[in-house]
Amino acid sequence: MTDLPPGWAKPTLGELIAHDGIFTDGDWVESKDQDPNGSVRLIQLADVGDSRFLNKSSRFLTRSKAADLNCTFLKKGDLLVARMPDPLGRCCIFPLEGDERFVTVVDVCAIRLGSAEIDSRYLMRAINAPMVRARISEFQSGSTRKRISRKNLETVPVPIPPLNEQRRIVERIEAMFDQIDRGVDSLRKARATLGLYRQSLLKSAFDGRLTADWRAKNAGNLEPPAALLSRIRKERDTRYKAAFEAWQTALADWRATGEKGRKPAKPKRLNSYPDKFVDLQITLPDLPFGWVWAHLGWCSSGPEYGTAAKSSESGDVPVIRMGNLQRGRIDWENLVYTSDPDEIEQYTLRAGDVLFNRTNSPELVGKTSLYKGERAALFAGYLVRVNQIEEIASGPYVTYFLNSPIAREHGKTVKTDGVNQSNINGTKLQEYPFPFCHPAEQAEIVRALDARLEAADVLEAEIDAALTRAEAMRQSILKQAFTGRLVPQDPTDEPAAILLARIKAARTAPRPRRALA
Repeated sequence: MTDLPPGWAKPTLGELIAHDGIFTDGDWVESKDQDPNGSVRLIQLADVGDSRFLNKSSRFLTRSKAADLNCTFLKKGDLLVARMPDPLGRCCIFPLEGDERFVTVVDVCAIRLGSAEIDSRYLMRAINAPMVRARISEFQSGSTRKRISRKNLETVPVPIPPLNEQRRIVERIEAMFDQIDRGVDSLRKARATLGLYRQSLLKSAFDGRLTADWRAKNAGNLEPPAALLSRIRKERDTRYKAAFEAWQTALADWRATGEKGRKPAKPKRLNSYPDKFVDLQITLPDLPFGWVWAHLGWCSSGPEYGTAAKSSESGDVPVIRMGNLQRGRIDWENLVYTSDPDEIEQYTLRAGDVLFNRTNSPELVGKTSLYKGERAALFAGYLVRVNQIEEIASGPYVTYFLNSPIAREHGKTVKTDGVNQSNINGTKLQEYPFPFCHPAEQAEIVRALDARLEAADVLEAEIDAALTRAEAMRQSILKQAFTGRLVPQDPTDEPAAILLARIKAARTAPRPRRALA
């Protein structure tokens, strides 16, 4: 910590506790000790926020069990300090009222000052300040679960000004933080609005509203639904014949070279799909002229699952996993790799591939991203390569649709749910309802979405930067506050050394004996 102004002191946390205060760990309450019908609530780490009591937990034990365990009951105004991340050392004031109704877990330290010499609001802010939090981090230990012991926490020094200045500092911090909070609240609302805007934009793209003006200008070039489907079927037949002929050539070459290497796989005949949907549980919007709802499988040569081989932290080629699929794009962070030549040959991605997340949490299953050939990569087994036929439906068009509200709503109705994960297999994916339209209109939809969503991304980045600046401003305010630069000093204030001496004297004074009956 930097040098402090005159009248300030730098005691340890333990030295701030008066004779009738407490500085103690919470209680060791195991699962077997708990009772959902109990009247004593168990306050947990999840309840302790940074300067805020989060009130998240819902664990209880009986009053008799609390007595058996010799639990320490919390009181309103106690300070709670988390001895485990995240972040380590975060502190809040306990706000709930009720005698012998609350205890806390062992990894939460309870502080009761026991005197009016220290403002508890000041001490909470000080513990959460960057310089004190840094000292707490110096004492952390543990290989996997970092923590600070209560004994080490007691030795952490804290800057203490005169009592009147403590109050002035708190009032100034709270006034400035309230102003920042209002700005942050507005930013978060704007960010949430952007999310709604994205979904509204995707919805309008696939019910025809987004390109209504384009269709009006190109009305003479639009084909009726029957002609559109006929063209799609012809394109599929052409694709299959080309694949079959290529296979025949590859097979002949393989035989001519002594059948070395892997035998070329014969292409499977493309599936056909009924004209009508069976057991569809969502209502599809009406489409404009030149569009038609049909199964997504009509634009695919067949779904393909990714590699199930184990990957490692290093290797020749990265393997895209479900966590790398983010908002229609590939996120190239947190990669794993493979060097297996057979896996690389079979599962290497091609520019324009659409990847569908077939297994994930219920809210994330079905998210889809487009691989643009940014770098060589494979795809993992929880992903499906759609294998769209570009002449029928482009990769960006398919990706945007599968991330749209219509597709997500349909996915919720066809997913199968496990314990923690949901699944949508390749067969169900091919049976998705899909809005087919002319490739030229698809291109216009993609162009419009690219431009508007890119603008939304830029605005979101600006909002995120503003939120980051707001947090940096908080930290700057706290740094100024606890180095004596936020409010002016008053030379008539009683120095902190005197109030600390009173705390110490009261703590060390002999206790009066009780009179005998």
